[in-house]
Order: sequence, then C-alpha cells, then structure tokens
Amino acid sequence: MAFASFLWMRLLLALVFLIHFSAAAQKPNIIFIVVDDLGYGDLSCYGAKDLKSPNLDALAREGLRFTNFYANCPVCSPTRASILTGCYPDLVGVPGVIRTNAPDNWGSLSQSALLLPQALKKQGYHTAAIGKWHLGLTKKDHPNTRGFDHFHGFLGDMMDDYFNYLRHGQHYMRLNQTKVNPQGHATEVFTDWSIDFLNSRKEKKNQPFFLYLAYNAPHTPIQPPKDWLSMVIAREKGISEKRARLVALIEHLDHGIGQVIATLKKNQQWDNTLLFFVSDNGGQLNVGGQCGNLRGGKQDMYEGGIKVPACAVWPGVIKSGESDFQAMTMDLFATSLEAAGGAPVPNIDAKSFLKLLRSNQQAPFDRDLFWVRREGNLRYMGESSWAMRRGPWKLVKNSPMQPWELFNLADDPLEATDLAQKNGAKYRELATAMRLHIQRGGSVPWQTSE
Repeated sequence: MAFASFLWMRLLLALVFLIHFSAAAQKPNIIFIVVDDLGYGDLSCYGAKDLKSPNLDALAREGLRFTNFYANCPVCSPTRASILTGCYPDLVGVPGVIRTNAPDNWGSLSQSALLLPQALKKQGYHTAAIGKWHLGLTKKDHPNTRGFDHFHGFLGDMMDDYFNYLRHGQHYMRLNQTKVNPQGHATEVFTDWSIDFLNSRKEKKNQPFFLYLAYNAPHTPIQPPKDWLSMVIAREKGISEKRARLVALIEHLDHGIGQVIATLKKNQQWDNTLLFFVSDNGGQLNVGGQCGNLRGGKQDMYEGGIKVPACAVWPGVIKSGESDFQAMTMDLFATSLEAAGGAPVPNIDAKSFLKLLRSNQQAPFDRDLFWVRREGNLRYMGESSWAMRRGPWKLVKNSPMQPWELFNLADDPLEATDLAQKNGAKYRELATAMRLHIQRGGSVPWQTSE
C-alpha cells in the first residue's frame, strides 16, 4: 500500500512537471532590438538606394513590416522609458533626455513605474538587457534593480568613442554591477554579448527569456570600422564621405543583427521567439541620415523625427506582409505581455496589437497620440516641444520658440501647409486635448527621483 502511494505521488509530481514544462514551452522568447537614430529611409527595405541591409531586409520580409509606426519621442531616453513602461514618457518622469551632466538632465524614471522585465518575471521569464541603457546611472535606476536578471552594457547616454566607450571621460560599461573593459567596436561588443547570452540559455528551454538588446549605432559619433567604410566608398560611386560613414555604420549594425539571428537559429531558439525591431527616433539629418521623404528628422516633432522603421517576426505565427496599422513604441509593452500570457497592466497608455500579429487584422486603436520633448541649451531653455495626433489631424509645436501648427496628414503627409488659422475649430479641438495631456504630465516629478 505504501509503495502504491509512493508511485502515485511520483506520477503526480511528474504530471505537474509536464504541465509546467508545457506551459513554459508555449510562452515565446521575446526579443526587442532597439537601434539608435535610424531614420525611416535608412534601410534598403525602406527605400535606401545607397545602402545594403540584407539581414534587416530579411526580417522585414519574413515578418510584418510597419509603415505607420511611431517612436514615443524624437530623442532617446523618453522613447526607451516608454518601451519599458508602456506609458507616455512624461507620465513616468522622463520628458527629456537623461544625461550624465546634472545641469543638462531632463528626466528621472519614476520609481513607482512597473517595467516590462518585472512584469515578465511574474510570467516565469528570465530577463536580460544588453547594450545602451540611458535610463539612469544610480543603483536605484540600474537595470538589475528595475527587473533585469542580467545586464551587460553601457549605462550612459551616447558614447564619445565606439572603441573606448567613454562619456565625458567616465567609464560606463558594466556586467551587472561590475565595471568591464571589452575590446573592439561597441556594435561588435554588444553583438558578442548577446550571442553569449543566447548560448547560455540554449539548454534552458523550460524557461522563456526576454532580451532587450539596445545598440548605440547608428548614433553619433559616426564611427564605422575602417574596412566597412572602405567597402561602401568602393561600391557607391560618388557618395559623400559624410553619407558613406553613416551607411557603413548602419551596414555594420545590420551585420551584427544578422549574427544574433543566426545564433537563435543555430540554437533552435528561433522558432519560439517573438522579435521586434525598431528605432528609438528618426535619423539625424546633419550627419547624413535619411527619413524618406518625411519632413524633419531626429529632435523634430515633424514626421521625420517620430515615424520609424519597425517590424515584428514570430515564426509560424506572424504571416509575412506589410501593415499601415498605427502603433507606438510603448505598445510593445502591452503586446509582449499579452503574448507571454500576462494580464493587462492597469493605468498604462500602451495597447496590445497582438491580434494584428496573429491574424493580420485588427481594428485601429481609438485614441489620441501625444509626444513631448523637454530640452535645455539656448534653443530650448528647459521648455518643451509638443505634438499630438487625432485621426489624420496633427498639432505640432516643434520647438518652444515656434508657434503651434496644424496639419492634415491624409491630405498633406509632408506637413507643408499649416491650417491653424484656416481651420480654427479643429485647432481649438486638438489644443484642448493637448492641454489636458500637458496637465497630466505636469503632475509627475522628473527633476528628482521619488
């Protein structure tokens, strides 16, 4: 009798394990690849004629390529805060760029905000951040403190050099809490660290992982490896040196992403992985960036500053194609959490487009979209730029020193004709909604942490 009870207990435990393993196996690995300052027109799959991006082109062909995807801000930190919290950046204390220099710092990520890795850990995920962090330097803002089991990357904002990784003479490369001194170009370093992480998870198929891979490229300084620059100059006759340097930096980035994808496939992790690729804002025009035929670029509230290349891939789930579905970087939070089996998080702004990914069909979100960017120096003086969309209508204050403008993007996608005076009723309607959002953001502290 005792022996029979023992057998039944062993069978019950085995059944519980199988149920747990099966449930875990059904949860996809989730990867975000976030690149820095890549313009809407700076991949060959988005129209670039002087640039070859075969690996990202392949992702776009295999998955769903978005033509109407927005970053939450035309600069770095706010968009990253939105990706990881599912909120508008000013509502989590990051209306502007978090910087290493305190007098020019314009954000502090709210300590009360729930980050995506924290939410995914509740669903059984192992979480990792590799590459650029740019959401705070102190221990309370560290990736390990904000839900990432593993961090291997750069705590600061931009690098002053892709080969020594310093910012204002300070060292910000870390393995979790420890300073590290890698060798080589930063893009290659982050690629190698990502491959190491994927290899470390190869035999742990009973636990899904979330990898937030954020490259510094192609942010300034435009510093490609010399052999990549030589290759572009030899291939693209008549290309300017400025443009050639940026093209080479992007092509080098594309190569690194290809190595990450190849590792996923080699490790048999690819077939159970949901991957999002996106840029954090538009391209920087004065270093050769291209934003298609859109107006403006990085730092601008015009379309070139906030409309970005993006795609989603999930083998066996997402059908290849193209979508003009309108979404924002913050929506990656809600979409990923739903894919992982998590319940929606209350009081966030993100919406899930998982239905679109699974069926290629989803009704448009019924919502307004808002953008904010607070900045210093003599051009901005600590004030904010703003924009919002309601349907085809867009309200823009591209800098604190410029007047508000109104555009109808359906009729005027290049934002050439300001209708603020001609259509006063629509201007007042959007301005009222914009003020309400400004009031919401104004109640959230950003100069000091909670």
